[in-house]
Amino acid sequence: MRVVTEDGETFGVMDTRDAVAKAREMGLDLVEISPAAKPPVCKIIDYGKFLYEAKKKAHEAKKKQVNVQVKEIKFRPGTDDHDYNYRMEHAREWLGEGDKVRAAIAFRGREMTHRELGAKILKKLTGDLADIAEVEVAPKMEGYQMFTIFHPKKVEVKKAAPVPAKEPAKEKAVEKPKREPKPKAEAEVKSEDEIF
Repeated sequence: MRVVTEDGETFGVMDTRDAVAKAREMGLDLVEISPAAKPPVCKIIDYGKFLYEAKKKAHEAKKKQVNVQVKEIKFRPGTDDHDYNYRMEHAREWLGEGDKVRAAIAFRGREMTHRELGAKILKKLTGDLADIAEVEVAPKMEGYQMFTIFHPKKVEVKKAAPVPAKEPAKEKAVEKPKREPKPKAEAEVKSEDEIF
């Protein structure tokens, strides 16, 4: 097996026993890095430290991960304008936060014969959300529900042009108007009786 140290120094191809002995001599562990290679590659490292750093990297990666939720708004074929607008604003808010939105229209009984009313609502919603969302799943029937799923549009981040550094303002010789001292009160109060 090929033996490498943590610093990148290579000991070359060694027998397994010799590699284990070398690792013990250094007070470290022999860890197999790539068993599929010919010959297999092993590294002499502190295994506890290796596991700790791997766990730390995984934690950092998980921190940066974005969780996208699918939130749902429900309509009925007879949903009125105010209710529609209220739900559409919520969908807008969720899409702005980066979540997906599932819009569903529930049909009951004889409403199933008028599926075009549900399709009309979803078409209107698609038009109203077109500026911030794209249709991920086109409107389709699933049992007694017609639904569609929207996901937020990818916004291109435009880099602002670098602002040139401002030159230090040149001091202008501005003459301030001279103020004359205020005249002091000349009348003196002689006793408290005169005040009251």
